[in-house]
Amino acid sequence: MIRSMTAYASAEATTPAGTLTCELRTVNHRYLELSPRLPEELRNAEPALRERIATRLSRGKVDVIVRRGESHGASLQIDDAMVGRLSELALAMEARFPRLRIEFTELLRFPGVLQHAQVDQEAQQAALLGVLDCALDALTATREREGAKLGESLRERLDGIERIVAEVRGWMPDIRVALRARLESRLADLKQPVEPGRLEQELLLQVTRSDVDEELDRLSTHIAETRRVLGLKEPVGRRLDFLMQEFNREANTLGSKSVDARSTNAAVELKVLIEQMREQVQNIE
Repeated sequence: MIRSMTAYASAEATTPAGTLTCELRTVNHRYLELSPRLPEELRNAEPALRERIATRLSRGKVDVIVRRGESHGASLQIDDAMVGRLSELALAMEARFPRLRIEFTELLRFPGVLQHAQVDQEAQQAALLGVLDCALDALTATREREGAKLGESLRERLDGIERIVAEVRGWMPDIRVALRARLESRLADLKQPVEPGRLEQELLLQVTRSDVDEELDRLSTHIAETRRVLGLKEPVGRRLDFLMQEFNREANTLGSKSVDARSTNAAVELKVLIEQMREQVQNIE
């Protein structure tokens, strides 16, 4: 299945310790490269997060941003014992400092009064992986939608390459006839007598040098293989990248062997289509 490597997705979940938000941003890359940014209290879950992403994605540079919002009142506690001791101390000091006033916010800032509730690390990791899975689901759906568009574009260009290959095949008999006529004209212009069989020798040499049947056959093979790869249910970016190199090699050879303006223009048009495909393939997982 064709998947793009460029996408964005996010997911959010509410936990006893607060709200967890996970954002994923991906761009194209030769390999899978992860860049996670986690709150300090969730840092121990990073290996599990990396492992989970690696089971869902095979290529791309992935930025993972996890944020945790505090749950009001759920993760904070008042140390009643500490407040009680402070109250006794305040009453004892009241006679000596009758104008002493303590604000509630100042009381909360006193060391030990306000405490964070203990967080279940296993539960936090499970919650993190859960919201990550939701974000990955959304990301995969986006990558598949974009991949479907890339697949359509690649198939359109394959149709163009196939058309050019068929046209060049159809031109080859005429090109060989024209080649023979040029050779006969050149030999006729020679002032010295031509050895018997010279025309046939020269014609054979020129036809051999300009023969592109093998290149056309390989291009047809690459077209069929690319169509097959586009239908696979697995990441195909690397295979397509290799096929683009093979396409380009045959187009270059076709151009270098050309002895006719039509086949020269066809080789140029082939290179344009192949380069367009190559650019699109760079973004396929």
